[in-house]
Amino acid sequence: DGVTEVLAHRSDSLRDKFIEIPCSEDYDRHKRFEGCTPRKCGRGVTDAVITREEAERIRRIAERGLSLGGSDGGASILDLHSGALSLGKHFVNLYRYFGDKIQDIFTEEDFALYRDVRQRIQHRIAHVFGISSSAMYLTKPTFFSRMNSTGAKTTHDEYWHPHVDKMTYGSFDYTSLLYLSDYSEDFGGGRFVFMDADSNKTVEPRAGRVSFFTSGSENLHRVEKVQWGTRFAITISFTCDPEHSIGDPVLG
Repeated sequence: DGVTEVLAHRSDSLRDKFIEIPCSEDYDRHKRFEGCTPRKCGRGVTDAVITREEAERIRRIAERGLSLGGSDGGASILDLHSGALSLGKHFVNLYRYFGDKIQDIFTEEDFALYRDVRQRIQHRIAHVFGISSSAMYLTKPTFFSRMNSTGAKTTHDEYWHPHVDKMTYGSFDYTSLLYLSDYSEDFGGGRFVFMDADSNKTVEPRAGRVSFFTSGSENLHRVEKVQWGTRFAITISFTCDPEHSIGDPVLG
């Protein structure tokens, strides 16, 4: 992999770390939205938006939801918006599959916390990139992920391949990850890696840490395979195109 540089160590407590990088041409292939579509590109890490205690509460939401299913391979997802839940080698719709039992699993407080955390992350991204928070919209997929060292059973389990979010999901303009567990304490491997031409830059997850970046080719990235333990995170993504916006999940 050549040279590797650590952007954020697990032991760091970062108020705000931001690295600006030139934007790729990916955004020119889509309709531009003034005041939102990236003109300033880059990547940031902050430990000052979500507390560890809030991250633990959010992780418990993920654990309760994922306990209803889970992939046979090493990567399970739970999408509270669409209801998508890994189950064996497939996905089911949580809300259809479990019906009213959902009320026994999640509470209104869970969804209120989720919404509050999403809003704070959105405001921080808007502030750092110098855009209006109201010009950005939540977009799909926005989901919890649980990764462990179990071998992949389907292509959905192969989370470690390098990819560009805007190539995978055309609607993405800004991507964020909120980590819900600690690198080297809860799991080994599983670091987030930005793959630059000259070197790799890694982010070591820690509960409450938010990593965020513009979604184009300037931020080619991958996640290392988890070697041991369990890694929890939530991916929260934003678009500038109101046609691709989704609402916050609601209970029942």
